[in-house]
Amino acid sequence: GAGCIDIGLCDTPMVYFAINHLGACGGIQVTASHNPIQYNGFKISGAKARPVGANTGLKEIQHIVSTLRRMPIGASLAPAQKVDLWSEYRSHVLKFLKTPRRLKVVVDASNGMGGKMFPAIFSGTDIEILPLNFEIGKGFVHEPNPLVEANLQMTKDAVRKHHADVGICTDGDADRCMFVDEKGQTVRCDLMTALLSRHFLKDNPGAMVVYDLRSSRVVPEEIRAAGGVPRRERVGHAFMKKAMSDGHGVFGGELSGHFYFRDNFNCDSGAIAFATALSVLSAQELPFSRLIEPLNRYSHSGEINFQVQDKDAKMKEIAGKFSDAQIDHLDGVTCQYEDWWCNVRPSNTEPLLRLTLEARTPEQMKARLKDVEAILGKPVAH
Repeated sequence: GAGCIDIGLCDTPMVYFAINHLGACGGIQVTASHNPIQYNGFKISGAKARPVGANTGLKEIQHIVSTLRRMPIGASLAPAQKVDLWSEYRSHVLKFLKTPRRLKVVVDASNGMGGKMFPAIFSGTDIEILPLNFEIGKGFVHEPNPLVEANLQMTKDAVRKHHADVGICTDGDADRCMFVDEKGQTVRCDLMTALLSRHFLKDNPGAMVVYDLRSSRVVPEEIRAAGGVPRRERVGHAFMKKAMSDGHGVFGGELSGHFYFRDNFNCDSGAIAFATALSVLSAQELPFSRLIEPLNRYSHSGEINFQVQDKDAKMKEIAGKFSDAQIDHLDGVTCQYEDWWCNVRPSNTEPLLRLTLEARTPEQMKARLKDVEAILGKPVAH
C-alpha cells in the first residue's frame, strides 16, 4: 500500500541522492554489491539515506517477514511511478569536479552499474575515459570486487598500454572504487583518504575527517598536518556515516574503498570519489605515483583473513600476548606500540578473523606478522 518511485538501473549512491532529492522516507537498491552473479540482495536506507542495519531496523524487518503468512494486499494499491533523475544527479556529482588540465583515465566498470553511471555523468567533461567492461547484463568478465588484486589486472594493463594518468575499477553497484597509478600500481584506499583529506581541509580548516581503524597511521598524521581533526572509527558504513553526522565531518574514508562526503548527505559515492581524485590530480603537475610516494612511509599488511572457530578466545589470546601495548576494543582488539600496531576483528558473516598490521619497515612487519600468525594460524587464501 505504499507509494514507490522507480528510478531504474543505477549505481547505489544515486539511490542515496534520490532519497534526499525527492524527500522520500527511504530507498531500496537491488544489488549484491561485489558478490558473484548468483547472489542478490537489498541495500535498505531510511530517511535522508541513513543506513538500515542490524541495530537500526533490519532485525525488525526480518521479524515482520518471518511472521507473514501471505503478502498483505490493501484494498487499493498505491501508485508506482518512474522518474528519470540522471540530469539532477549529474549536476550534483559534477559540483565535485574541477579539472584544470585534461586527464586520460582508464575506467573498469566490472560489468556493473558503473557502465551506466560513467557515460551519463562524465561524458562531455574534460576527461578522456577509456572504458573497460561497460556492458551490463551479460555476466562478469571478472568478479566485480576491486579489492581482489587479480580483478585489477585489466585496469593496470590498460593504464600502461595507453599511458593513462590514472585507472579506476568499481564494484558491481559502483559505490566503491580502487585506484591505480600511471605505472599500473595499486594505490591503497587509506592513502587515498590521506591524499583527499588535504583537498577538503583546504576549504574547511579545523574540520573533522573520519577514517576506519584499519587505516595507516599516515592518515591521522596527514589530517593533523592539514589542520584537521582525525576521528578513528569502526569498520562499516553505518558507523562511518553516524560518525560523519555526529561530528559534522567533512570527509571520510575506509580501507575497503568507500569514501564519504559531507556535501553528499554524509554518504559514500564512487562517482564523487572519482571526481574528487581527478580534481586533485589535475591540479598538480606531478604524476599520481609521485603524489602517493611520500604517503607510503609505513609498511602495511592490508587485511588478512584467518579461519577461526572461537573468535573471542583468539582475540583474548592476542590481547594477552601483547598486554604491554596500548589496547582498545573499538572494533575487535587493537594493540598499539610506538613502532607498530595490529587490529584483529571478527567477520560478521563467516568464521574468520581479519588482521591488519603496520610497522615502520617491511622487515619489522614480516617479523610481527609471524608473531600474530603463531596465534591465529595460517592465513586463508582469498
